[in-house]
Amino acid sequence: PHTPFHEDGQLNLEPIEKQVGRLSSTGLIGAFVCGTTGEGLALTLDERRQVAARWVDAAQGSGLRIIVHVGAAAVADACDLARHAQSIGADGVAALAPCYHRPASIEALVSTCQHIAGAAPDLPFYYYHIPSMTQVNLSMAEFIPAAREVIPNFAGLKYTHDDFLQLQECLAIAQGELDILHGFDELLLAGMTFGLRAATGSTYNFAAPLYLDLMAAFQRQDLVTAAARQQTSVQLIRLLARFGFPAACKAMMELTGIPCGPVRMPLANLQPEQKRQLHEQVESAGLVNWLSRDV
Repeated sequence: PHTPFHEDGQLNLEPIEKQVGRLSSTGLIGAFVCGTTGEGLALTLDERRQVAARWVDAAQGSGLRIIVHVGAAAVADACDLARHAQSIGADGVAALAPCYHRPASIEALVSTCQHIAGAAPDLPFYYYHIPSMTQVNLSMAEFIPAAREVIPNFAGLKYTHDDFLQLQECLAIAQGELDILHGFDELLLAGMTFGLRAATGSTYNFAAPLYLDLMAAFQRQDLVTAAARQQTSVQLIRLLARFGFPAACKAMMELTGIPCGPVRMPLANLQPEQKRQLHEQVESAGLVNWLSRDV
């Protein structure tokens, strides 16, 4: 989910209760907190702790499982955040690879993850594979068995990559014993045909009905409808990308009644006229019919 900010860029925790309510009421079962969508690496460590704690607290009794992303440039910081996530009762932790000084081998990546996972030994640990952001593009088919050997709480991957050959290998290795969370909204249907059954993505925050309908169509073997819903997703994402994806996603949250404020530097915010144009184009394309609403 998106991390809410005031207009001056300061953290705003107040909308989180509404975000929890919206996600749970629309049929979603979890939240990946302080990840890419949540601008986690643009937050201070203290802010990340505050956001994680508020999400865990707000989700009590909602049925929403909270996975806290703890990845950081410094492994020690990631370990600190993992310890905190365990102490507040999160349901799991995840970490992307450090992406300034980067692990250059499977051994280095496994060792890094081992340290982070070991800081929260009672929680499932997920490695967040997103090479487009980290530039760490090691073989997950090699990583998974190596990680399983030395990380007792290794639970799987958040796989945000379009390499489906490698994805197929990962699913074969996991054999249903590990979670592979699909992180590519516009490729959800393709992932499901390979056997993926769980996903986490940016546009699910404000267009959950679209993806739930896609998944339902796939499950009843109505591939025509599923493909049509995926094409609508692609249409939506391409529209958002034209305006600048992160800021446009936050503008969509405003359209659904839960304003989450601006994005943080170095990301660029939409000007009022751009936001108006985006909202108009969403309306004219009929995409508004798929937006999440309070029920």
